[in-house]
Amino acid sequence: MTGDTITQSVSAAATEAAAPTSVATSRAARELGLKRGEFELAVMLGRIRTSSDMVGGPRRVTGEEIERVRATEGFPETWMERIRTVGTTEGASLMGITTTRFTRLSRAGFVTPVKFYVNRYRAVVWLYLAEDLRQFAESEVNAALLTGRAPAAIRAQLEAGVDVRARNWRGRHAGSLLRQSDDPWERAAAVASLLDPVQIAELIKDPYERAYLNRLMPDPFTRGPADSPTARIIQKITTADDPDEIRWLRANLTIGLSQARRERPAPRPAQRPAPGPTPDPQPERVAPQAEQPDDASEERGPEPRGLLKWLRRRGG
Repeated sequence: MTGDTITQSVSAAATEAAAPTSVATSRAARELGLKRGEFELAVMLGRIRTSSDMVGGPRRVTGEEIERVRATEGFPETWMERIRTVGTTEGASLMGITTTRFTRLSRAGFVTPVKFYVNRYRAVVWLYLAEDLRQFAESEVNAALLTGRAPAAIRAQLEAGVDVRARNWRGRHAGSLLRQSDDPWERAAAVASLLDPVQIAELIKDPYERAYLNRLMPDPFTRGPADSPTARIIQKITTADDPDEIRWLRANLTIGLSQARRERPAPRPAQRPAPGPTPDPQPERVAPQAEQPDDASEERGPEPRGLLKWLRRRGG
């Protein structure tokens, strides 16, 4: 092996060692040519796998995962089509039905939203995976739902005001969160993130466990003030309100907490050592004082009148 070859091999090894084994999600999105929303949706759907160097730490993407996605057949065009989302109008067009029928199918739970946002008019806009809608429309089992009159049971539910879009979205979102981690405390936090804080306080009496779960919960969907109208709308969507759903979440949280406690306890503040017994106070040592003459005054205040007379007599 020549000197140049050795130098090149050493340089290549040094470059490989210096290369990061994982990168932040923002950098991974740039390397894959994805917008932030597209990247987050791909992670939610399990199309991009993320990991964390520590429990509760920021999610990262390995270099091997980035290369795996790039090597996917049809990347990026075909791959991007699999994560494309559409609204009500485009979704209805994909399925060959009216927007009214599409909305009714969605409210009844036949198609599940994958994302949502609150527009400037404070209306909730639901988004659906185009791939899901095409598969639904192509299935012969659903043919009767796309034409003709809806079944009586579905009509009765819709007339009663049933709308399961938020609940179905929460179920899909919970599944995504649970897929992203194997840590029992993070999985418990994922379930707890869909419950009202009052429900969590009823189930978890230990304040340190509640604080730990709060720290591990996913980032909120809004960065604005918590009491803003938009924040309240989002909070309503992301918090379970159906009795059956709440029971299911509470049961899963209870099971998840049991598993997490067996794995490790929730962290607690470091306890200071208990103070030892207080030693008996030592008697204060008084320095010996020189003997004072009989005529010396212990206090240098105004001399008494009798003393002045005695001094005058001695001086006389």
